[in-house]
Amino acid sequence: MKKLKNVEEEEGHHQPDPFDGLTEEIIHLILDHLGDDDPLARKSFSLACKSFLSAESRHRRSLRPLSSDLLPSVPRRYPYISRLDLSLCPRVDDGMLTSLSRSWSTTLRSVDLSRSRFFSHVGLSSLAANCAGLVEIDLSNATELTDAAAAAIAEARNLERLRMGRCKLITDMGVGCIAVGCRKLTLLCLKWCLRVSDLGVGLIAMKCADIRSLDLSYLPITEKSLQPVLKLQNLEELILEGCPGICDDGLATLKESGLSLKVLNLSNCQNVSQVGLSSLTSEAQCLQQLILSYGSPVTADLGKCLHKFSSLQVVRLDGCMVTCPGMKAMVNWGARLKELSLSKCLGVTDDCLSFLVQTQRELRKLDITCCRKITYASINSITSSCSSLCSLRMELCTLVSRDAYLLIGRRCQNLEELDLTDNDIDDEVLMSISRCSKLRILKLGVCSKITDDGLKHIGRHCLNLIELDLYRSMGITDAGIAEIALGCPALEMINMAYNEDVTDVALISLSKCPRLKAVEIRGCPYVSSIGLSAIARGCRRLTLLDIKKCYNINDNGMLSLAQFSPNLRQINLSYCSVTDVGLLALASIKCLQNMTILHVAGLTQSGLAAALLACRCLMKVKLHASFKSSLPESLISYIEARGCIFQWRDKVCQRIGIPCFKQE
Repeated sequence: MKKLKNVEEEEGHHQPDPFDGLTEEIIHLILDHLGDDDPLARKSFSLACKSFLSAESRHRRSLRPLSSDLLPSVPRRYPYISRLDLSLCPRVDDGMLTSLSRSWSTTLRSVDLSRSRFFSHVGLSSLAANCAGLVEIDLSNATELTDAAAAAIAEARNLERLRMGRCKLITDMGVGCIAVGCRKLTLLCLKWCLRVSDLGVGLIAMKCADIRSLDLSYLPITEKSLQPVLKLQNLEELILEGCPGICDDGLATLKESGLSLKVLNLSNCQNVSQVGLSSLTSEAQCLQQLILSYGSPVTADLGKCLHKFSSLQVVRLDGCMVTCPGMKAMVNWGARLKELSLSKCLGVTDDCLSFLVQTQRELRKLDITCCRKITYASINSITSSCSSLCSLRMELCTLVSRDAYLLIGRRCQNLEELDLTDNDIDDEVLMSISRCSKLRILKLGVCSKITDDGLKHIGRHCLNLIELDLYRSMGITDAGIAEIALGCPALEMINMAYNEDVTDVALISLSKCPRLKAVEIRGCPYVSSIGLSAIARGCRRLTLLDIKKCYNINDNGMLSLAQFSPNLRQINLSYCSVTDVGLLALASIKCLQNMTILHVAGLTQSGLAAALLACRCLMKVKLHASFKSSLPESLISYIEARGCIFQWRDKVCQRIGIPCFKQE
């Protein structure tokens, strides 16, 4: 055989590569169909052969590096990146920004630095100078940036979208620089930029005529800045959430409003009522979304005020005091709502809600969470009038009887999202709900009467389910979870916290759901490392894991996660039986960013220190305050310098006999 192979090699014979006939155009079409939502598929494709690896490198336009350590080598592998998401890289300094901007100077158009730190105006200046085609930058949460950084951003003349939420040191001077330099801005977010006032906002309004979306939430502004803002001819979205300086007296003086305004958010504006609202939107006939959450009471005058907005599709009144005359005043409304949110609204009754939904038969999304005065009558009206509902949220509607929930399954079979948390439902209700075969999100937390028999119907008929919440639904056991795992292979998230009858058998069943990303089994005392290891092996996309108070999970579980869960990013292992060995294994996961470690008796100071050093991508770690004095200050400073934030908690142990950590 060996001789035959040698003869073939000498004569130039070789096995033809079946992929040689594929052109790069065809390969790129294949990659387009794979998309960015399944990184494992792209990785498998690129590892098939060298030509695929090279083609995938040239095809990729969007990149989200898992670690700052990878950044120096990334441009060589991916030369044509246009969108760079650095939100998983806590430490990005000026040198890195300069190097990356030079490497992708002709292609880079979008950069996300919303969770990155350690860069300054120097790096931003290089980014703006080298990347002339840059159109989008996200600097949210950059709390240490000053006006010098804003001046550097102003050098990006083609910038169209800029997010600066929580840039608390930026003042009117910095915003003024941006207004002068970035005349092409269409989106600007200044949320929580507390030093920006009417002056800065006015400059933006005067200089950036193309603004379409403007977020001024929680700014100390008054009606002085609204006058130029509302003259913006292209303004479509205006967010004024939590602006105490906006009041009726100021709004009533305004005579003009943006004719193109489609979205207006006045939530948490306690000093705005229907008087100011009427003045502000007197000509806003294009308004499609109105958000008044946690604001003034919904009175009859406010209800009548809404009549003029015939184009409204979305109204959110969450947390408002609703009066029956106010709701009834909306009945003669000509608008055809697609979404109505009344979450936590005091005053909602059967009478007024029934009147309203009978006139809004095209509703697709309805939120009546914590509306504790409604009964069977409301659900009867909703289900008979709004047959096109795709989302219904009704957590903690305590007076709604069991029979009312049966109507949902009979009449609303287009539902894709249903939240019945903490309501009086049983297995017969679940059997009825299972007729909603399009369900993707189902929340059944704190529903003590449901059992495996009801869950069986969901598993056999709701095959598109991707999210299931069973938090504290104590009647559920392994058998019910097995039915879900068998019937819902697309499941991505499941919450089984504090269900004491759930064991390793349930986790072994769920390991057959390859798309599972989030598993919450907090307070399940009979789950052990055997079940967790099964999840790790079968669910390679796992990113979030909550195993707090799973006392039987030990180092073996951590070793399995280290070996089979490369995408794990967040874990809570408080009260588990993990030691230094398990934690060190866990720290080898390159994607791990967020850990909560409270009252883990098997850990020592040296073991924790070694794990923190090994976990280079860590962005946030929650520890017991007792570790703060035992860990060297130099170590804490070093970890913080890498971009990690420590959160110290002095919580009392909830299980007697467990120390905060093991004494060395």
